[in-house]
Amino acid sequence: MTDHAQVAPNPIVLQRADPHVLRHDGQYYFTGSYPAYDRIVLRRAARLADLQQAEEVTVWTHHATGPQSHLIWAPEIHRVGGAWYLYYAAAPVDHGTADAPGADETFNHRVFVLECTDEDPLAGSWRERGQVDTGWESFALDATTFVLDGQQYLVWAQQDLAVRGHSNLYIAPMANPWTLAGPAVELTRPEHDWETRGFWVNEGPSVLVRGGRVFLTYSGAATGIDYAMGLLTADAAADLLDPASWTKSADPVFVSDPSVRQYGPGHNSFTETPEGDTVLVYHARTYTEIVGDPLWDPNRHARAQVLPFDAAGDPVWGTPVPDTRPTPTSTEVLPPSGLADAVEEAVL
Repeated sequence: MTDHAQVAPNPIVLQRADPHVLRHDGQYYFTGSYPAYDRIVLRRAARLADLQQAEEVTVWTHHATGPQSHLIWAPEIHRVGGAWYLYYAAAPVDHGTADAPGADETFNHRVFVLECTDEDPLAGSWRERGQVDTGWESFALDATTFVLDGQQYLVWAQQDLAVRGHSNLYIAPMANPWTLAGPAVELTRPEHDWETRGFWVNEGPSVLVRGGRVFLTYSGAATGIDYAMGLLTADAAADLLDPASWTKSADPVFVSDPSVRQYGPGHNSFTETPEGDTVLVYHARTYTEIVGDPLWDPNRHARAQVLPFDAAGDPVWGTPVPDTRPTPTSTEVLPPSGLADAVEEAVL
């Protein structure tokens, strides 16, 4: 078992919320929400420890107008059928006129897909595959995907106006990486006290298939100190499109830890060490007092630690590990690389 201290210095990448890490052919591919929410960026390194200083490449930028013009959130990079795919959420913005300024459409997102068939996703061309039709039009975000026994699935968060709250989690089979093959099935909605603090939210799903089981993590509550991770579990041989196949934990599995100044851990993904140990990737802040709109505070940093398992094959979630790199307290957005000088100036 790899010790968490050997995985990487934390944070693994500064000022990148909603982190997603994919290990492929000995390389770690990283993406996350860019603080200006106007682009999708990728970086790559042979070690998690090197991601912070790796070159960051913009592979797509928002449109000037229309449904992909505003608040580009939570991209994820996946490898399906020999091609690369980026799933992300985007919203329109009404620019208005000088006499009647428009309003930001903060909660009018939809899920979109990009495809790259070139070998190198950082240098290759990305094609817009458009919006994923989830079956109805409402606030939708945080799509993730996985393939099990030859079937690709999409899991995402969406608002049902008939259900109290901002978003529930849904699953559906896929006909191809941008088209559903069946109707959305609700897996969970906000119901427990920890999921309804500040906002009624189930979002940010991520899937880990291990030991004959499917572990589906998600995040709930408002994105401050109350933000935490929940868990659904199913047998890998079960019908994953049947809600009865899933067991939901009543309590969160990963929460803030003031003793190490880690607040609001969530919106996670999973990767692995070169030795095959599971790595939990997530974001968290180092402070609780946020000036202004939390959406525009850039200091949710990407972190990683080994996720151990007990003799029964259950994850031992533990608690966020302490930082081993300095982090900024200023809300200034740092340069994408060059850790030492930028961080030292930010923490002075």
